[in-house]
Amino acid sequence: MRVIQYVVAGRLCVGVVQDHDWVFPAMAEGGVYALALEAITHSRSLRELISERVTDERIAYQPLIDEKRLLPPITHPDSAHCLVTGTGLTHLGSADTRSAMHAKVTADAAELTDSMRMFKLGVEQGKPPAGQVGAQPEWFYKGDGSSIVAPEQPLKAPCFAEDAGEEPELAGLYINGPDGTPWRVGYALGNEFSDHVTERFNYLWLAHSKLRVCSLGPELLLGELPEHLEGVSRIRRNHSVIWEKSFLTGEANMAHTLANLEQHHFKYAQFRRPGDLHVHFFGTATLSFADGIKAQAGDVFEIELNQFGRPLRNPLQFESEQPVQAIADLA
Repeated sequence: MRVIQYVVAGRLCVGVVQDHDWVFPAMAEGGVYALALEAITHSRSLRELISERVTDERIAYQPLIDEKRLLPPITHPDSAHCLVTGTGLTHLGSADTRSAMHAKVTADAAELTDSMRMFKLGVEQGKPPAGQVGAQPEWFYKGDGSSIVAPEQPLKAPCFAEDAGEEPELAGLYINGPDGTPWRVGYALGNEFSDHVTERFNYLWLAHSKLRVCSLGPELLLGELPEHLEGVSRIRRNHSVIWEKSFLTGEANMAHTLANLEQHHFKYAQFRRPGDLHVHFFGTATLSFADGIKAQAGDVFEIELNQFGRPLRNPLQFESEQPVQAIADLA
């Protein structure tokens, strides 16, 4: 089952995707978040609960896109209670790109970069047997729910960004139950969106390179995630494709299991606060930046993966220069 959220006359709506052309609305006050909490409370399957709410009405999908009425596929009513995080160096092809970005000249050509050391650790210990804990991955924080940009809406690079590039990824979506147990709601396509020029200067600036904003959706995949997934990431400029490349994801193409990545996120008690929503990016191995592409204002990032239905699309904008932030003294 694939689910979307959209707006009608200012009201949050949920729809079940039939195909690229049609959506069946579902009765759902409070959106997917409220439905997921209800499923947790009553020990129900979210797919079964949504199936019971689907109406006989059928609406066209394309106008929701054209009129920019799509929302991220799950949202928290209080964005401060949605945490957006992620992990890197998780995919089998990710080390080469990152290592080249962070390469340093040394007398010993065999010396590994820190990125390669982290990647090697994941390959060797990132897929432990069920019930055991493997190597912890690289981890980063993006922001709260206000960081998430809806599909078709612009990703706005801040004025201090040296660059603005796509990162095609899968994201896991989770809600903490009343007792603090994390429940996996499903998966969505994501554009994690980063400043790779800043990151390349020094990997210790990784946190600054994350730019906070990102995008998610448009569709939420409920159910098991295939082990092997192959998608396409592209950049359109003036309606022409200026760059396109396939990307692989799913556990068969990763150094870590999803369970291990989840373990190392939710092992912290503050990330198990009841009611909180978590969006956790699983990493990528494909960047236009690695091919020498520099995105420009007006370019459209497009990430497509057949199992996730419609592609995730966002145009790029750059914010205007801002004055140095003044800090008020309360003393």
